[in-house]
Amino acid sequence: MWNEKYEALSTYEKGEFRRLSNYLLSHTYMVRYEYQPSQQMTLPNADYNMSARLFSVLHDYFSVSGWQLEKDDNYGILSLINIYDHNRLRIDRFTTLFLYTCRLIYEENRENTGNFHTVKTDTQTVVEKMRTLGIIGRGKTTQKERIDAQRTLAHYNVIQKMESAAWSNDGNQLLILPSILSMVSNQGINDMIAQLEEMKTEISVDEALFDEVAE
Repeated sequence: MWNEKYEALSTYEKGEFRRLSNYLLSHTYMVRYEYQPSQQMTLPNADYNMSARLFSVLHDYFSVSGWQLEKDDNYGILSLINIYDHNRLRIDRFTTLFLYTCRLIYEENRENTGNFHTVKTDTQTVVEKMRTLGIIGRGKTTQKERIDAQRTLAHYNVIQKMESAAWSNDGNQLLILPSILSMVSNQGINDMIAQLEEMKTEISVDEALFDEVAE
């Protein structure tokens, strides 16, 4: 039983258990390595290491309440999933497209991720990729859309801003974290490409109608 394992923990470990379980419920994903802007290097994530140490008791605790805690030792990812498909985050259209585009960029550069399994990019590159895919359409994106999308994905440890300053209206240097593999699976890529092609067609139709009206 999870409570027996919990009672066997030290006072410090119990405090870390409470802190980390709440963190996982809020952020869903945790990765083994994080970029530290102050030191300009990627370093081991102490929270991930402690969570891995307490994984057994965390796993059993979450399973009692309908959550499944998974650990990918290859890519260094902790994922917390509700087995009843509850508590799902609903994100807006632009954030969804931004996420999908980041996943495509990650897949294209996956062989060069190195030991940290991260892909370096920036806001402008992601937006330009969206335009190349034809999923933005005629209109330009707003600064608010871009910043909100990045903040949301960063909160769930899917991307990380490399600067220590606040999110910039001009864009940021970004790391796409390996947790994106859990958020959008390989099968998800195939489904995503089909959906993007459908959306691209819809946008083309909308633009054609717009041109007819304009004439």
